[in-house]
Formats: sequence, C-alpha cells, structure tokens
Amino acid sequence: MIVSSDDPIVALATPAASSALAVIRVSGPRSLLLLSQLTRGIKDLSARPGHTLVRCVLADNGAPVDDVLVAIYQAPRSYTGEEGAEIFCHGSLPVIQHLLALLCRSGFRSAGPGEFTQRAFLNGRMDLTRAEAVNEIVRARTDRARGLALERLSGAIEDRITAAREALIDLRASLEVRLDYPDDNADDAPSNVGLKEAEAILRGLAGTYRQGRIYQEGVSIAIAGATNAGKSSLFNALLRQDRAIVSEVHGTTRDWLEGMASIEGIPVRLYDTAGLRQTRDALELEGMRRTEKVIDSADLILYMVEGTSGLSAADQAWLSAWTGPASIVRVWSKTDLPCQPTPPGFYAVSAVTGRGMDELEAVMAQSVFGGETARDGEPLIDSERQRDLLTRALAALESYRQAASDGVSADLLAVDVAEALDALGEITGAVTSAEILDRMFSNFCVGK
Repeated sequence: MIVSSDDPIVALATPAASSALAVIRVSGPRSLLLLSQLTRGIKDLSARPGHTLVRCVLADNGAPVDDVLVAIYQAPRSYTGEEGAEIFCHGSLPVIQHLLALLCRSGFRSAGPGEFTQRAFLNGRMDLTRAEAVNEIVRARTDRARGLALERLSGAIEDRITAAREALIDLRASLEVRLDYPDDNADDAPSNVGLKEAEAILRGLAGTYRQGRIYQEGVSIAIAGATNAGKSSLFNALLRQDRAIVSEVHGTTRDWLEGMASIEGIPVRLYDTAGLRQTRDALELEGMRRTEKVIDSADLILYMVEGTSGLSAADQAWLSAWTGPASIVRVWSKTDLPCQPTPPGFYAVSAVTGRGMDELEAVMAQSVFGGETARDGEPLIDSERQRDLLTRALAALESYRQAASDGVSADLLAVDVAEALDALGEITGAVTSAEILDRMFSNFCVGK
C-alpha cells in the first residue's frame, strides 16, 4: 500500500543483475534538490530544463560512487507528472546497491509496486486503462501481445469507453429534461439512439476478453499419440529448437517435456508426452500415467498419427473415447515419406520439411480461440476488472431497456443509466477508490 503520494521515491527500473547499464528512477517533490546534494560539480539540478541530460559524479560523503548520466524531468512534463530523474549508472550490483542505499539515506523512500504509474494516474497523465496497459506491456510474452498492449496504452480502450459514456450522457440528459418538464414531454419516449450506440461499443469490447486473455496469459498444448508417431519431431519444429530426442526406437520419451513457443502470436506452453501403447515396462507405464495428467489439464491436444502406418484401432479407440474439455487437432505426420492418404479431419504435416506447418499453426490458433476469427485492427481487453465492469454496465442498460418497455418513470430509468455510467467511470478511473488502486497497482513491478 502506498504510504504517501507526497514522498520523493526511488526504485531500480532495470533488473537487479549485473549488466552494462542500470536505470534508477526518482520522482516527487524536492527529488531534484535531494539528488543535487549527492552530485559533485553540479550545484542545482532543479534549475536545469526538463528533458536534458547531465553527466555528473554521485558521491557518498564526498567519496565518489559512480560516474552517471542524469535525465532531468520537470513537472508536469514527466511520466509521473512530478519532477524527477532517471539515473543511468554502471550495472554492477555493488554500484546499484550503494546508490539505492545512498538515495534512501538522503531523503528518498523506496517506491512501492507500480507507484510511478499510480502517480501518473493520480496526476492526470493517464487513465486506468492506459495504466493497466503499462503492466501488460511489461508482462507481454509474444510480439503480438506486446502490440495489443501498446495499442491499449495509446488510448484505444479509453477512446471507446469515452464514446460510450458520451452516448449515455446524452440519454441521461434527455431523461433529465423529462423530469424537469414533465408536462411538455409527457408523450415523448426517450431516444434509444445513444443506448444502442453505447451497447454496441460495450458488447464489442466485452466480446474481446477471451482472445485478449489468451494473447496475454497463453495456453497449454499437449502433443499426444502412439509411440514413434512423430511427436518429438513436431515438438522440436514448433519450438524452433532441437529440444527432444528423436529416434525410431519406440518409447524413447518416458516422461513429458515442456517448452515455450509462440504460435500465431499466442504464448504456448508446449508438452511432448510419452507415447501411448500396450506395454509392461514399468517406466513406460509411469510415463503414460503422467501423460494422461498433462493431457487432462491441456487447453488443446495435438493427436499425432504416423502417416506411413496409418490410423490404428488404438488411435480410433482413443479419439472416440476422449470426453475431456480440450479440443483435439488431428495431425497426419511424416508426410515427407510414402504415406497412406490423409483421412478427413486430419492435417498433413512434415516436421522435417516444414510441409503443412503454417496451416497447422493457424488451425491451432483457431482451435484455441474456439473457432473465433482473430480480431485484427480492433482493441482487445485482457483485464478481468475491465471485463467485469463492462458486464455490469451492460446489465444496467438491459435493466433500463426492460424498465422503459414496462413504462417505468423517467426518474427510475435515470438510476439504471447512472449505474452504467458509474461502471464505465470505474474502468477509466473517473470513479474509483484507494482500495481499488492499491489492489490494481500491487501487481506491477517495482520501478514501473
């Protein structure tokens, strides 16, 4: 929890590890004056113009600690809206630790998680949707997730919420006119134009949550099938690295292997599993038991069938018996060799030549999305908080529709509109509380 928004704060903005450079951020009232007291040869950093670089030596009781560059930011033209600085120092851990300790002894307080971004919100530099996008960019695991988060940071969600709010404000205004002049408007029904516009915007945003969450959080995909079906070869091909041992010997994989891949921009935790077959080998049996656990918890299953030998009775039995929640993509493997004709519903691939791999990855993404088409050019939300508030706003508008059709008075109709507006205000932060802010920013990195 943030102690005080008036304290000058400090935090390391880069990883606490040895590197060529490290960045330490400071922000808040008197931060440039406090920093000036540690510099040799520079009298007053607060007198320097914003967005300038100053080279100086930071000293501890006159003893030099490091030769640094200081980027100066003057309020309100800074990330937080306050005066502050970024100190570019050498990335040795002793240097970093000494400077942080020195700054804390000199009047700075260690920043809490996300406190720089929280101050940016409190000072009107960004709304809550942009603040959440900052964290989403930091946490992005694929380039697609990064691009979507950057789009949200640019204000794509805020713009749509603002448009919906303006439409509802017009609707509320028409209700207030009916309340102020009931006799003049007794026979006039309030216009539903603003209602329809707002509902369309909010339903469109709420409908993107599942895709947005998948791009940000990722999914797990298990590769299953009989021994020697080509599972390890496909695993390596999807990872773009030679991770699993590939052999013509049956039962090579005795336990599951795991790796991270990007499939059509989706972060995927990929599992190569032990082959399924009848055996008395204790190790293979244990491997298959573990495989079943991985398959049961997967979001998607790639079931491999070796195209050279064709679909066996065991393959057909397993596919027919599957009743789990995960979808199955059927893969006809080793098509670089003489193969039997690909059965309907199977996707022919060769992990050796790459044949069919692009089509397979597209099918995997489509299956993960439940058959939905990827929403290109449309902002996606991945915040559960935003999704819940959109749902609340839509429920209030549905209540309004029902009440209006029942002939409810304008003053009661205005309550539903106000509820929807409050929910939208919470999305952007126009309506919020300290408890909500502390909970949201606690998930941020320290220094961001």
